[in-house]
Amino acid sequence: MTALLRVMLDQIVAPTDPASAMASRELARALVATAPEGCAVVGIVPHAADAAALVEASVPGVTELTRAPLPRRELAAAWQLGVPSSIGGGMIHSPTLLAPLVKHDRVHDLDQTVVTLWDLDAWERPGELARTAVTWHRSMLKRAAKHADAVVVPSHALAERLSEITALGDRVRVIAGAAPAGFAVPVDEVGRRRALGLPEGFVMVSGSTAPSARLADAFDAVVRSGVDLPVVVLDVPAEDEQAVVALAVDAGIASESVHVHGALDDADRAAVLGGAVALMAPSRLQSFPWRVVEALAVGVPVIAADSAVHREVVWDGGSLVADVEAMADALSTVLGSAEVVDRFAVLAADRGRAFSWLSAAERVWQLHADL
Repeated sequence: MTALLRVMLDQIVAPTDPASAMASRELARALVATAPEGCAVVGIVPHAADAAALVEASVPGVTELTRAPLPRRELAAAWQLGVPSSIGGGMIHSPTLLAPLVKHDRVHDLDQTVVTLWDLDAWERPGELARTAVTWHRSMLKRAAKHADAVVVPSHALAERLSEITALGDRVRVIAGAAPAGFAVPVDEVGRRRALGLPEGFVMVSGSTAPSARLADAFDAVVRSGVDLPVVVLDVPAEDEQAVVALAVDAGIASESVHVHGALDDADRAAVLGGAVALMAPSRLQSFPWRVVEALAVGVPVIAADSAVHREVVWDGGSLVADVEAMADALSTVLGSAEVVDRFAVLAADRGRAFSWLSAAERVWQLHADL
């Protein structure tokens, strides 16, 4: 008899966030690749056109699909209210909080439900999010506290903070994410950067004008460092692009030296990192720092704000700084010479090898086996 791990694949057919979609895709692929003998991965998807084709293209190897009767938005609302699920039980693993969090019998029926929290934005920066998103995440965590058999988080720092928000006891498991499998600077990196209108050799940062992103700190540090390099900002919401440029100009950076882009696909992000001399990560949120992990994966020197998450993720692979002045000093140090840049790049790449979706998937399989 084959043991089936039923994985929520809503982010494959109806993505709501690029990071969640990437994590769902990569984890599902790795679960297929690491499935123990006698086990298989099946998918659960909301009602959507061409769901089977989308899943097959993104996660080949999923043996079958269970289709929920509702589109993703309506399904999320129904499960937030605790509407009984029509998709059945078994071993359910969700790479997000979206799951049928209802009463079930793990002992006799062998039903189990595991959900994932990649950030605590709904608690750390609620004023920067839509009220409906904050309400949904908080409601689903309450349901998880009541009904989930385990909650996966990507860092011990987030797990500690989560324990202050809700009582989950020993049900919290730490399983880190990673850069996309095979994430590397592409051979056509120069052409990709040229198509994006980017120069060669720049400081990279990710974020928006939201206070929690602390882009102003990064811009101030660049100016204070005296480093005469362009700045590239990724993951900027379209409506925020001009405001990000204005923020950089206010800090003293020439507008023509600021290059702003929204979400990019994996190959373009890797190409951008290929042209970066350093990645600055000024935010102190508990969320998993995806761009930091990607920078480490391709050996880009990292300068990150000293926070519990960055201490855990960056470790000895980059520079952790306490304030803007220290960030400026670190940038000056990293870019002091080609030899120093190479040394920091080696440290970053060494640390980057600690993160793997295959390793994460093996731990997910073990988690469900232990349950």
